[in-house]
Amino acid sequence: MKGKKKTMTQNDDEGAPSPSEKLPSPVVSDYDSESDSDYEDSSAGNDESSDSLDSLSESDLDDASPENDSAGNSEPAENELSQDEDIVNDEDSESESSDLHQEGAESDSSEDEVAPRNTIGDVPLKWYEDEPHIGYDIKGKKIKKKEKQDKLDSFLANVDDSKNWRKIYDEYNDETIELTKDEIKLVRRLLKNRAPHPDFDPYQDYVDWFKWDDAKHPLSNAPEPKRRFIPSKWEAKKVVKYVRAIRNGYNPFDKPKEEDGPYLLWGDDSGSTEKANYLSYIPAPKQKLPGHDESYNPPLEYIPTQEEINAYQLMFEEDRPKFIPKRFTSMRSIPAYENAMKDCFERCLDLYLCPRVRKKRLNIDPESLKPKLPSRKELKPYPITCYIEYKGHEDAVTSISVEASGQWMASGSSDGTVRIWEVETGRCLKRWEVGEAVNCVAWNPLPDIHILAVCVGQDVLLLNTCLGDEEEQKCIKELLWVDSTIASDDSGNKAPSVSWLKDDKHMGLRLRHFKTVTALEWHRKGDYFSTVMPAGESRSVLIHQLSKKLTQKLPFKLHGLAVRSTFHPSRSIFFVCTKQSVRVYDLLKTKIIKKLDTGLREASSIAVHPGGDNLIVGSKEGKMCWFDMDLSSKPYKILKCHPKDINNVIFHRSYPLFASCSDDCTAYVFHGMVYSDLNQNPLIVPLEILRGHTSSNGRGILDCKFHPRQPWLFTAGADKLIKLYCH
Repeated sequence: MKGKKKTMTQNDDEGAPSPSEKLPSPVVSDYDSESDSDYEDSSAGNDESSDSLDSLSESDLDDASPENDSAGNSEPAENELSQDEDIVNDEDSESESSDLHQEGAESDSSEDEVAPRNTIGDVPLKWYEDEPHIGYDIKGKKIKKKEKQDKLDSFLANVDDSKNWRKIYDEYNDETIELTKDEIKLVRRLLKNRAPHPDFDPYQDYVDWFKWDDAKHPLSNAPEPKRRFIPSKWEAKKVVKYVRAIRNGYNPFDKPKEEDGPYLLWGDDSGSTEKANYLSYIPAPKQKLPGHDESYNPPLEYIPTQEEINAYQLMFEEDRPKFIPKRFTSMRSIPAYENAMKDCFERCLDLYLCPRVRKKRLNIDPESLKPKLPSRKELKPYPITCYIEYKGHEDAVTSISVEASGQWMASGSSDGTVRIWEVETGRCLKRWEVGEAVNCVAWNPLPDIHILAVCVGQDVLLLNTCLGDEEEQKCIKELLWVDSTIASDDSGNKAPSVSWLKDDKHMGLRLRHFKTVTALEWHRKGDYFSTVMPAGESRSVLIHQLSKKLTQKLPFKLHGLAVRSTFHPSRSIFFVCTKQSVRVYDLLKTKIIKKLDTGLREASSIAVHPGGDNLIVGSKEGKMCWFDMDLSSKPYKILKCHPKDINNVIFHRSYPLFASCSDDCTAYVFHGMVYSDLNQNPLIVPLEILRGHTSSNGRGILDCKFHPRQPWLFTAGADKLIKLYCH
């Protein structure tokens, strides 16, 4: 074994690869001619002496040898041979290494006996900078500081001392320590990533302590659990917990303490806040410093002539200079201030008639004025992202409507077509050519009557979508059957207002009006629907009955041009929205109930809350008014959200959501919670701004509808697209 170790050490010194060099280690130069010459130069005249262990470089440790300490003037060849022999003998022979350790132990014990050890513990040494001692020994006596040499003296001493390279300074004990041969060799081995003790063998043979006799199976045949291959969910929850605590301020980070900086000893105290609460501190105003002209003996160029003084007297008092310089030979010649009595009297009048009052300024935080609204995360679900795009129309999509079950959607476009889409897949199921631009489409609200109403010019088409089973189709065909032209007008006029005609082309009914129909709305029972025409008379809003094929006008006189109309979700109440107001009528009692003043320039749409006591009105100036009919006839809230015209507003049937769409190509989604407690006002919170449509001919999103069962929003734009936004 000794021979084996010796060959390995010699190979290392010669530069051959060894097992210890497989691991990454710092580059340490071995003994060569260049290092020997460098060491001779440094030992002969060492200009840069090291004061700590860190200053000992690897080359210095490689070049170190005990022969250089004893004889500084020996020849380089003899030093090289003696250094190689010492290193090889130290690393390979156990007897010599043990003797060297004994010598080092004796030297350490002698140093411990002489030098007192400092026992202050983990205390900063800067605490003893101004003290005559550096600490205390084990007996509690003060350890006096040693007198430090002058820089020049210490430099000359280091140059003359050949052992200076192996000395380090211990600040803790205020002493200079000289490293022994064993310590230098220990440091050298550590720098080469070797074991500190030369007797340690890192490549010794492995000893197998397990008995493998008659062992047919491993210790465990259990399969590896799944938790070793997936991230831990408990660690993820813990991380989320810490993140939320940091965001909420529960775990604040320790901020460094700010030390008191310099301050002006004779400065102004106007910015000082350390004043008593009961004292009103008002700093005195600073006066302008006097100049040369205000001196008692100013230069001659500052003294005005008699002509200038006469010119001052001709000036107005506000333009006249306040001070005229005068010249005196000495300060004893300066007379008293001539206006002293007058100024004192005016000052007393100011204090008596105009006392100074300290006005309290209201310091209100603007954030405190904002209403405290719940977080958007607590109000989910609501539509956020675009899920499906329905493409197929060749012109702007003017109106959309969703079937009661939420499976089908109908759309009308300016290209003269009406399409039925499957909501979840985006498949176009059916298509009708109506020949004119479609103004409005509306599904029958009953789930078993699949009738679609379409407003085209002066006609209203009632189309059979051919959905449902045979019994439902039979009922639909009976509703859409008419044998002859029927006219109904309660006014008693000879000319009928609406003609009920059979449409053989589209297999449905055609209601011919006398003007263009712009809007249509179904009653909740599915038997009645209303139509709106832009005419300033009572016949502009008509109510039709599908089962009896009857039409009647409102028994009220409308004041203003009707824009939209809608039915109450649960009572026999009818809403008519004009440009400036909303009129609420009772159809059973045939009288007006309430008039709501919008205060808008021109209203464009109306929607009633499913509860029936609240409604919203959109306008062409980008404003949206929320009305609480039990509260007042004035708007409860006016929301200014869109910069352009609002084309439609809509409430969701089951979720507390409402939305608006505008020509600015955006749709706003709001949270609108109406409480059963009459003392609690409705909660309105803006949630999301939906973008994605592009403008075409100055128009943006023309219509929007909610899904009847899901928190989804459909938008129809002038860019020929229909988009579905999901949560």
